[in-house]
Amino acid sequence: MGKRVLLVEDEPNIIEAITFLLSREGWHVDTHSDGATAVDKVRDLAPDLLMLDHMLPGKSGLDILTELRSDSDYAALPILMLTARGQMRDRAQAEEAGVSRFMTKPFSNTEVLNAVRDLTYT
Repeated sequence: MGKRVLLVEDEPNIIEAITFLLSREGWHVDTHSDGATAVDKVRDLAPDLLMLDHMLPGKSGLDILTELRSDSDYAALPILMLTARGQMRDRAQAEEAGVSRFMTKPFSNTEVLNAVRDLTYT
């Protein structure tokens, strides 16, 4: 089986599109929509890559990122943050918290595939 990605996202259209795109490329895609339990889901699944929305119900993607980076078991986990908020402040906060890559919505299929490949094959 291909590598495993966990997509933590609450927008059904984005979940469907990314799941289809990555599955077609051989990825096993798990999805989760609740920020409050996202860290537990990461621990349960041990994904090769985490795709994390910035704005989630229950807990923000930034808080999830900060919590994961404070745990040595997840310090090296590639994390791609997706956001509809493209302000420089948001990007700077995510980078300071240890995000691997930051992508602003809307994005193209090519951008997603290139980011996933860059984060998992380098």
